[in-house]
Amino acid sequence: MLPPEDVLTRDLAEWLPRQRWFGGKDSPIEHLAIGTATELRTGDPGLHHLVLDVRQNGATEHYQVLLGVRRDLPGRLGYARIGPPGGGAAKQQTYDAAHDPDLTRTLLEHLASGASAGPLRFRHVPGARIRTDLTSLPITAEQSNTSLLFGDDYICKLFRRLGDGVSLDLEVNLALTRAGCEHVPAVHGWIELDPGDGGGEPVTLALLSDYLRTGADGWSLAIASVRDWFAHATQPEDDEWAELDASAAGGDFAAEAERLGAATADVHRALANAFGVTVVPADEVRALAARMNGELTGTCRAVPGLAPHAKALTGAFIDLAAQAEPLPVQRVHGDYHLGQVLRSESGWSLLDFEGEPARTQSERRALSHPLRDVAGMLRSFEYAARYLITRSGTVPLESGGHLETRAHAWAARNRAAFCRGYAAAGGADPAAHAVLLRAFEFEKAVYEVRYEARNRPAWLPVPLKSLAHLTS
Repeated sequence: MLPPEDVLTRDLAEWLPRQRWFGGKDSPIEHLAIGTATELRTGDPGLHHLVLDVRQNGATEHYQVLLGVRRDLPGRLGYARIGPPGGGAAKQQTYDAAHDPDLTRTLLEHLASGASAGPLRFRHVPGARIRTDLTSLPITAEQSNTSLLFGDDYICKLFRRLGDGVSLDLEVNLALTRAGCEHVPAVHGWIELDPGDGGGEPVTLALLSDYLRTGADGWSLAIASVRDWFAHATQPEDDEWAELDASAAGGDFAAEAERLGAATADVHRALANAFGVTVVPADEVRALAARMNGELTGTCRAVPGLAPHAKALTGAFIDLAAQAEPLPVQRVHGDYHLGQVLRSESGWSLLDFEGEPARTQSERRALSHPLRDVAGMLRSFEYAARYLITRSGTVPLESGGHLETRAHAWAARNRAAFCRGYAAAGGADPAAHAVLLRAFEFEKAVYEVRYEARNRPAWLPVPLKSLAHLTS
């Protein structure tokens, strides 16, 4: 049984801002209400699914919570408590049940059977046989969502802040699974919220897919390569530094970067086959260039450190407009970087087709040219190259200029390898579309500068230093 609603909403309003996946930490909660409450398991412990309506700054966002209810909360779950300590006959203990393997197994059971509970619908891919005897473990590193590992078989992503309608991550991954694309983890099932009498699309709540247990994320692998490169040999004389070859270090990443480029081209081809390709007229390309330049102007006002690069950036956008011609567009990843890919024994896999989190749903769903994803990955190589410089103490103390030169050499080698693999696998040749790719990359760099200035000021030198090389 749930606590009285006034008590529960008070406890949730105090607990919610402390969760790292809560998106409104910079503003107070004006009002919190329980939009839907669905009992998924009776008894002690009990499991309830809540959708919370949270109003901040006059706007309402919707958050998903799996609420556990116990008379006595074991010590292993104390950190997940919602509300003050208590219990016994006087007060039920409530907590975030995503951390309770005794309750999360209920999700597997409902997905396997295709159950419905109130407005919740548990779906599975036809023919999928979902195991229900697995124990869950939450992944603590995730920020905007919560993912549960079920043994070595599945990963279940719980979307904490709910969007409108079907999640892009589900829509794209399900289409690629049905197409037999080998570069995405296969989808087994999902949970959705019925929109009710208002109609519209069901809201995606969770996604269950294969867990790549031997996988290592691309960011970690790239950082290990950079660390090896920074530690390689001894510091040469200044006039020799620029001639250093990043392939000389033992942890060279270029072969993997080339294979990642090929996998990216394969996924882009599968997306085109699944969702189709549209050609937009030259006028829309010119409008795109104008939007890019408008974002640059606004960011220069907010971040004066970008101003020295404004002339070169504007020149790239002007070149795009001047050479505008009809452009094929399609579904793309939308937020492509080294943290969105995994390398396992079977090769590279792409994850998280949700698009940039700061964009609206319509912006994230918009079609684009595949080279937008290529540009995103090229920017990620720039970030990986400079990460250890930015985090003081992670590399030996040397001249910042020397390390920056080494970072540039590493980024250049892996950028070229990625583009080579992408073109060889049938993707649009980056070298043959240099004006378009440069505009996309500079647009992404402007976005990075704006993001870092607002959220991680210590990281601002990363995009600015890379721009110093790319615009020179």
